[in-house]
Amino acid sequence: MKRIYLTFPVLFLFFVYCQPVSNSVQTTSTNYQELVTLFKSWRTFETPPFRDGAPDYTAATFEKRLPEFKKLQEQLLAIDYSNWPIEQQVDWRIVWAEMNGYDFNHRILKPWVRDPAFYTSIYTERSDVPAHEGPTHHGITDIWTYTFPLAPQEKTRLLNSLKIIPPLNEQAKLNLTGNAKELWIAGIRPIEAQSNDLEDMFTLAGVKEDAELTGAIENAINSTNDLVSWLTEQAKTKTGPSGIGKENYTWYQQHVHLVPLTWEDEVMILKRELTRAWASLKLEEHRNRNLPSLKDASSPEEYNAMAERSAKSLLSFLEKQEIVTVKDYFEPALRKHLGVFVPKEKRNFFLITEHYDARPLYSHFYHWFELARMDKEPPPSEIRRAPLLYNIFDSRNEGTATAVEEMFMQAGLYDDDPHVREIVYIMIAQRAARGLGSLYAHANEMTMEEAGGIHSDYTPRGWMKTEKELLKFEQHLYMRQPGYGSSYITGKYLLENALADFGKMKEANNEPLQLREFFDQLNAIGSIPISLGHWQMTGIANPLLEKQMK
Repeated sequence: MKRIYLTFPVLFLFFVYCQPVSNSVQTTSTNYQELVTLFKSWRTFETPPFRDGAPDYTAATFEKRLPEFKKLQEQLLAIDYSNWPIEQQVDWRIVWAEMNGYDFNHRILKPWVRDPAFYTSIYTERSDVPAHEGPTHHGITDIWTYTFPLAPQEKTRLLNSLKIIPPLNEQAKLNLTGNAKELWIAGIRPIEAQSNDLEDMFTLAGVKEDAELTGAIENAINSTNDLVSWLTEQAKTKTGPSGIGKENYTWYQQHVHLVPLTWEDEVMILKRELTRAWASLKLEEHRNRNLPSLKDASSPEEYNAMAERSAKSLLSFLEKQEIVTVKDYFEPALRKHLGVFVPKEKRNFFLITEHYDARPLYSHFYHWFELARMDKEPPPSEIRRAPLLYNIFDSRNEGTATAVEEMFMQAGLYDDDPHVREIVYIMIAQRAARGLGSLYAHANEMTMEEAGGIHSDYTPRGWMKTEKELLKFEQHLYMRQPGYGSSYITGKYLLENALADFGKMKEANNEPLQLREFFDQLNAIGSIPISLGHWQMTGIANPLLEKQMK
């Protein structure tokens, strides 16, 4: 029986655009190990050389290195993978997508030229996805990876990392020649915040007593403050748009993040999810109108008790209802992120939801289960063990975390309190509204501020109007990283497609669908684009792709 995707016809276009092998390319290898070797060479190349003690993003260096990059691309295209198992063909496409990402960054996105936030160096917390969100340079300092007071070897590592900041900030003044007004202005804030984060390092155990460390931190602070002054002065001259445009957006999604959609498709999907979430919320409110209202936690004691109930309820539900195999590391991974009580006047959108019932947000914290798995049970493929470059994982990680909020709800997580279902639909509406705004901003049909208006005005109950910092952060991130703002909803859509085809495949074989089997396979495949995971889990590829790979 012929198999088809239960998806939009645009998927047919996706694999037309993404034909990886040109008829003019001569095959040089059919060996999978050649791909692994090439992948290692590619990742080594992708890290730039140093210039005056910092990664070199100057235009001259990019041009000098371009022939070497083209050679790596040619080597990849010369590999004939047509007879490989699907999981190995998936690995080929991962490498292909990463190389496309490098090419796109060099030609279009140019974060080192257009995006001041690219030069942020200090990160105090681990991201909840495999790598930091948005473009980052190659010499960042992840403070969260250190334990203070520092052991001698760790002190050396931190010193070497901090010493990158002053020369990198000086290089930024050479490289940042772009004219993206909103991206520039918004990018000053994270550099300002870096100065505060560096100041906070003096409070870490053993730092004040170490003259070498304090000297390095002070140099980094002075350099950062100087960069802020320069950026602020230069901002007066910026007049251009910040979005990359519809055509570039579509190319990037299809060739780099392997999201089989166009800009127009994403607008349609996000509009549909936004209206569906609002309509479903109002139906839930009607159904629950005679039930006692949800009460938010009003003290640390109430919050801690609610958080404990929520964590136990979620983990018990996942195990007893056979949703996913609950590993020993799930509970400790979740418990690190149970949160704390925050007074009502200081709560942002997510903290508001969390103080009523934390289970919807803890469901989204599926992120932390995935990261723990990466740490403790990495995929066997060397190509999938490290985070994919350029946030290529967004449809998988953000899409899954968003999808399971509703999937767990539909599987019965909130049967004990139907009011919590309302929170799930509010969260879906918020993700759809902010993503929709980011799409219009990238098309240069709206400013970031206007996109933020959609984000704020179309989030139910005014929950995005209580605290403006989250709104600014999210819209800035989505301008910096095309596709990220929409990935929560488009990734959810793609995962639902994968579940539908997985279920249809089981039904065709007269087998029951077991959610645990689906999620366990998804987890084992790793943090790769949903389109590739879908293919590997079901064996169902677009007909054009099947024909191409014969």
